[in-house]
This record gives sequence, structure tokens and C-alpha cells, in this order.
Amino acid sequence: MKALNLIGLDKEKSKELVNHLNDLLANYQIFYQNLRGFHWNVKGSNFFELHAKFEEYYNDAIEKVDEIAERVLTLEGTPLHSYSAYMKQAEIKEVTEVSDGNRCVKEIVGNLGILIRKEREILALAAEIGDDGTQDMINPYISEQEKNLWMLRAYLSE
Repeated sequence: MKALNLIGLDKEKSKELVNHLNDLLANYQIFYQNLRGFHWNVKGSNFFELHAKFEEYYNDAIEKVDEIAERVLTLEGTPLHSYSAYMKQAEIKEVTEVSDGNRCVKEIVGNLGILIRKEREILALAAEIGDDGTQDMINPYISEQEKNLWMLRAYLSE
């Protein structure tokens, strides 16, 4: 008989899911910090528009960071919690000294693509083990990010 965690999920499969969630957490932390940098440093004719949009995005990202970490804890794991761990784990790389708005937007588009791919992997694993809670958390992330990608691509197609 399989060992179950407190919420009734297979412990071994939950550990695998925790690893994926920690990977997503690391990527979100770097994404968040990139967004802060874009917000602080963007310049040019679209400054006001992009400055506000980047703030909206980083506020959303930090909420997701907290939700992901709490889900890791719910699954009886330990969330990554150091920038050295994030930097080692994350596929998203830090972006520094960028002030061109279009370059910032292109970086965000690339980062969102990485996040969506990782979220889809988590969805598949969560479905496999019957983890409705993780699926309920991740599904809205994907829908929101797909819409953001459409809007950002439209912005870049000037």
C-alpha cells in the first residue's frame, strides 16, 4: 500500500510535484526581480505605460511566489528560499541594465513562455496523482499568462 501524506496524496509522487513546484518558484523569483528592474529602469516614450504595466506584473508575480511556496508546504515539502538556490535552479536568467522598453517586453514574453511550459508540466503531474488543489492553483496562472502573451505580442507588433 502506498504511503499517503496528510492531504491524501501519494507521498513519493508528491515529492516529485514539490520538486517541480520549487523549480517554478525559483523561476518566478527571478522573473519577479527582472520585472522590478524593468519597472525601475525603463526609459523612453512609453515610460509611463510600461512603468505601470511592469508594476502590475511584479505585484502579480509576488503573489504567485507566495502561493507556490505555500502549496509546497501543503504537500509537506520545503520551499526554496534563497537567491543562490533560485539562481542555481531557474531556467529564467537575471536581466540587468535594460532600459529599452521593447527589450524589456521581449524578455517578459520569453520568460512567460518558460513559466507556461513549466506550469503545464505541473498540471500533468498534478492530474496524474489526483492533486486538484495544485491544478486549481495553476490553471488560472496559465490562462492569465496566455492572455498577457497575446497582449505583449500585439504591443511589439507596432
